[in-house]
Amino acid sequence: MITLRKAKEQDLSVIADIAERTWPLTYGDIISSEQLRYMLDRMYSHAELLLQLEKGHTFLILSNDMVDIGFAGFSADENENNVYKLHKLYVLPDAHGGGFGKFLINEVVDQVRKAGGAYLQLNVNRANKAKDFYERMGFRVKETVDIDIGNGFYMNDYVMEIAL
Repeated sequence: MITLRKAKEQDLSVIADIAERTWPLTYGDIISSEQLRYMLDRMYSHAELLLQLEKGHTFLILSNDMVDIGFAGFSADENENNVYKLHKLYVLPDAHGGGFGKFLINEVVDQVRKAGGAYLQLNVNRANKAKDFYERMGFRVKETVDIDIGNGFYMNDYVMEIAL
């Protein structure tokens, strides 16, 4: 049975664990192991996830048969009215193909609509095959960006958007 819960501080370790188990397979052929480790340490430390939670990010944790297998994280864009940003969406690799990513996206879209959002945006690495998934879900490429994240590393992304 699929269940969804809004994450609290005690759930942040679940989010970090899923990221640790997902990122090497997702990005191992796209970015260096040094960049992968740098980004995981920077984006998924307890302190960083707690800061995001305190700033109003919503994290949803998806469980299947009482096992946590995925999560999504989103928030209102601080710079644009009626725009929300999907910051994170990951499902454990052995659960891919089960409709769990689609379930998470649909839930985020529903919550953003209820909150008055008109657009949902996300960044996806230009070499990440998840881009095809997002396009199937109705997202379109809005722009191409290269974001300096420090230590000589860049995120080479598409910004994708869906109108709600």
